[in-house]
Amino acid sequence: MTLVRGTVVAGGARIDDGVVEVVGERIVRVGPARDGDGPPAPGTYVLPGLVDVHCHGGAGHGFPEAGAAGVRAAARHHLDHGTTTMLASLVSAPGETLLERVRLLAPLVAAGDLAGIHLEGPFLAAAQCGAQDPAAIVPGDPDLLSRLVDAADGTVRCMTLAPETPRYRELLAVSERHGVLPSLGHTDTTAAATTAAIAQAGEPLSATHLFNGMPPLHHRAPGPAAACLAAAARGAMVVELVADGVHLADETVAMVFDLVGPDRIALVTDAMAAAGMADGRYRLGALDVDVVDGIARLSGARPALAGGTARLIDVLRRVVRHAGVPLADAVTAATATPARLLGCDDEVGDLVVGRRADLVVTDTELRPRSVMRAGRWVHEREAVPAWRS
Repeated sequence: MTLVRGTVVAGGARIDDGVVEVVGERIVRVGPARDGDGPPAPGTYVLPGLVDVHCHGGAGHGFPEAGAAGVRAAARHHLDHGTTTMLASLVSAPGETLLERVRLLAPLVAAGDLAGIHLEGPFLAAAQCGAQDPAAIVPGDPDLLSRLVDAADGTVRCMTLAPETPRYRELLAVSERHGVLPSLGHTDTTAAATTAAIAQAGEPLSATHLFNGMPPLHHRAPGPAAACLAAAARGAMVVELVADGVHLADETVAMVFDLVGPDRIALVTDAMAAAGMADGRYRLGALDVDVVDGIARLSGARPALAGGTARLIDVLRRVVRHAGVPLADAVTAATATPARLLGCDDEVGDLVVGRRADLVVTDTELRPRSVMRAGRWVHEREAVPAWRS
């Protein structure tokens, strides 16, 4: 049995002197501290394990190109920083390359290193390719998608596609049959077309890194961003935000929280191999990326942003400290909402009796001290403020 005491953030609220009690792999009690729960732990936050649905790698290794050992190292890096549930995101690539990648990643999902695979492409709009290789973007191909999900043995959990890609409805049908979450992004279409695509997709549905990889919102040409915001506000979509201070202004992040609320926002990293690493040259799929002052951009003549270098705990800290979002709301967007989006909220995403004991212990600056996954401490930077027996 383990008792962890501190300011507990659970169920969208704070318990200023709370306790999480763990037996085996499960949470058995969450609530205010009581006599016998050990000494108070001022300056300590106890958060649910973080859930990142959009991550391309870290610790020098990228999911689109690393071998199995590199994939494990990247996943472990994010786990050590509090992300206890994570999808491995790929990028647009030739079909045979994607088949090779999903076959490599699937056993790591089965082993528990990853929670699933996210296909970010290749059925995107070349005009909004961002850091994707435009040569690898192809029209919608339901047969290729079927081959990918079959080769992945049920581990593909999410796919980003542009609403305007050919055979969009057929792609949705394949996704529905295989339990793959559709996510709209890397699109150059209109607000009206995006609204129609949202209606065709139904729920669950997400928007891949809102505002990035799509035309800017303009009052006479609102574009996909406006359609996705409206859908999120009416409860029809969850929007991803790469709220790292680079992809989005802090004021934009605050606006979206005010407009749609934390239950319709999934904070993500879009992290690539350089997460947790020094400046330098890295890879994202087939493309070279230069990281300068912690900002990743494609090398050469098209210096598009090429993913993030922050971990999800860093994004959470930014949202609270710079965007001014209340801690409980920011935590919801980094835990409960993405877990619900993936359909695994009966197991992870909050500190609730009966769920898997995934939690992050931080200081008041939201810097992780210790991480627990499935009732086991997987990383301890400092002595854990907990009683154990």
